[in-house]
Amino acid sequence: MKSKLLAFILVLSLTANAYLLLFEQTPVEGEQVQEMQAQINSLEKENEILETQVAQNNKSLESYASQLDFYRERVYELENNLQACPAGLEGYAILQAPAVFQNVELERSGPFVREVVSEEGALLNISVETRPGKGRVLVQTTPLMGVIFQDAANTAVFVAQQETGVSLSGSDVIFSITADEEIPGVDGSSAGALMTLLTIAAINGTELNNSITLTGTIDNEGNVGAIGGVFEKAEAAEAGGKTLFLLPRENSELVIYSLQERRIGGITIAERVPEVVDAEEYIEEEVGIDIEYVDTIDDVLRYGM
Repeated sequence: MKSKLLAFILVLSLTANAYLLLFEQTPVEGEQVQEMQAQINSLEKENEILETQVAQNNKSLESYASQLDFYRERVYELENNLQACPAGLEGYAILQAPAVFQNVELERSGPFVREVVSEEGALLNISVETRPGKGRVLVQTTPLMGVIFQDAANTAVFVAQQETGVSLSGSDVIFSITADEEIPGVDGSSAGALMTLLTIAAINGTELNNSITLTGTIDNEGNVGAIGGVFEKAEAAEAGGKTLFLLPRENSELVIYSLQERRIGGITIAERVPEVVDAEEYIEEEVGIDIEYVDTIDDVLRYGM
């Protein structure tokens, strides 16, 4: 009798577990799968950004090597042809560029203090001056810029010489960066394409279209590459009165986050859910500035001059 009772209880337990598994847990499992997929998508996007940064660093190393070869070749040609150093060039160009910086604020809650970090956009005034000199690329900045920015300046001058066919070995190229408001120091290569445009304009004596601005890295081949902080830079450009914002085509997909709430049992969970949207459509609608994608410095020249 006892064994029959135990068998009955065992069958009843298995039946109850099967019911719960099939009918009660399915919605929760479905939500969990969606949540995990959203997290996977978010991590994949973040991984792409990190891979882009690594690629940019690799390009920087390649840039130094290519520039060294270029200048060695120029010196060799000058020495073998017994030519004097090319006459120094005088020129000037200026344009505003969007930048993103981190704003850190302290919030106090009772005895606890925590840092709240947000990203904000601002416009920097970037100018370039060419004058007779020794082929140096110089950067004077307020706020201070880092090594990566200096590298972008060197690449910009290299590409400008390739694009125009004009040697600057007898000239100094001086980039100046200032901000209308006090902002923390920023660094990066996102102004590379803009500095290339400025240098070409200074060499050719061409006036620039001040109603536009742009962002994007530049490599030795003149390709414009992806950057970060797209939305914040677009907001800064629009607030500064710009009507056209040139964006690398590699930034055509923009990840936005929306806050969604869901209930599991009696608990309400709020989470940030990522969504991939077309950058041009989203920014034009949300910010109100026209967007054009560019792939190379030649594309930039069509809009900038």
